[in-house]
Amino acid sequence: MGFFKNLLYNLPEVKGPTQKRLSFKEKLKWTGIILVLFFVLGMVPLFGLGQNALQRFELLSVILGASFGSIISLGIGPIVTASIVLQLLNGSGILKFDLTSHDGRKTFQGVQKVSAVFFIIFEACIYVFMSGLAPPAELAGTALYFQLELLLVFQLFLGGMLILFMDEVVSKWGFGQGVSLFIAAGVSQSVFIRALSPLPSPTNPAIATGAIPALVQSLAAGDPQTALLMFAGVVSTIVVFVMAVYSQAMKVEIPLSFGRVRGHGIRWPLSFIYTSNIPVILVAALLANIQLWARLFQNWGFPIFGTFVGNNPATGLVAWVYSPDIVGKVIRGSLTFADIGHAGIYTLIMLVGCVVFSWFWVQTSGMDAKSQAKQIMSSGLQIPGFRKDERVLERLLQRYIGPLTIMGAIAVGVLAAAADVSGALTSGTGLLLTVMIIYRLYEEIAKQHMMDMNPMLRKFMGGS
Repeated sequence: MGFFKNLLYNLPEVKGPTQKRLSFKEKLKWTGIILVLFFVLGMVPLFGLGQNALQRFELLSVILGASFGSIISLGIGPIVTASIVLQLLNGSGILKFDLTSHDGRKTFQGVQKVSAVFFIIFEACIYVFMSGLAPPAELAGTALYFQLELLLVFQLFLGGMLILFMDEVVSKWGFGQGVSLFIAAGVSQSVFIRALSPLPSPTNPAIATGAIPALVQSLAAGDPQTALLMFAGVVSTIVVFVMAVYSQAMKVEIPLSFGRVRGHGIRWPLSFIYTSNIPVILVAALLANIQLWARLFQNWGFPIFGTFVGNNPATGLVAWVYSPDIVGKVIRGSLTFADIGHAGIYTLIMLVGCVVFSWFWVQTSGMDAKSQAKQIMSSGLQIPGFRKDERVLERLLQRYIGPLTIMGAIAVGVLAAAADVSGALTSGTGLLLTVMIIYRLYEEIAKQHMMDMNPMLRKFMGGS
């Protein structure tokens, strides 16, 4: 055990800043560098790749922060999968980490990194050896084919490690978290292309890829059904955006006072969506992984998660974790009771998944009532009219944190499912995630860096 802990404490990592507080310009610089590097890596093709069975999963690649066929084909999948497994093991009591102590948190982070590296290697092997990303088929059975498979695995491993360390750079030197940033970058790119691109659509060259140019073309050509579909996609995207911002802005504020300074106090905010976007990231990544693995197992001849017909899931578990386009079916006149039942089950899966991961996240990330009470007490704050006792504050916080954890997760789960079945321009869950990520970044920047940013930018952010 001593050797294992020594290993965990000495894993390679990105060195954090020595100064206590980084300036806005410094954080903006590193965030920009990592974003540019992320997009550049997404355009670097895998050497020796012949068959790319995953390229049809464009929307899933957006959620996973990946670009299938490039060196970052794994995206954030291994990092998120490691987080899911550790949360489930810790929440069930199989593994127990004392996250209240420095050593416990360091051990947890070390185990998480080792798990992420394991899943990078594991998923790289799965993608290659199950023919998701494979060498040219004409080389099958030759020694060169096996050598190219090993080369592809190495390239995927290299890309996965780059994403892992880029995530650390953003977390320590930039704004927010790398995992969230990569999702937001991919979804923003997808929305921009699907809304505004004037280039011909690969599936229908007669109309543009972008919904707005396609809407104009359809109206000019006298095709009301296509025009209505494009209009519904744009409206759904706007509605999801507005609802996500509104739900993010809802807060419960607890009045607190400074014990030694009478008459002065603050309001401690607890967001309605208490665990922010983390549960949705975990659920979306889990469902995306199920769909990817289902395709890989089907290609391998063992469809244990279900089967696909073309690009659409047809049977098994994978059919239920795939969101139906209810709005599109209504416009086309093809909606059935089976589609409504499918949408209901998909919503239930999203809802339950968000609640479970939200609860586990609160317990493992120091957001529970006990940890929050300790943080408030260490700041010299207390509840007005009550004696200065951590247990009293913990009981009060528990009245809010428990319900907010559950109700916020339910709201996010329902909103994510509604976004998916409404036919938004990109993955509804990805769009919801992006809005939440950007809103949280806005709050963080406005809170920490309002005074040291450019005056024009400060005015844009709502400062004076």
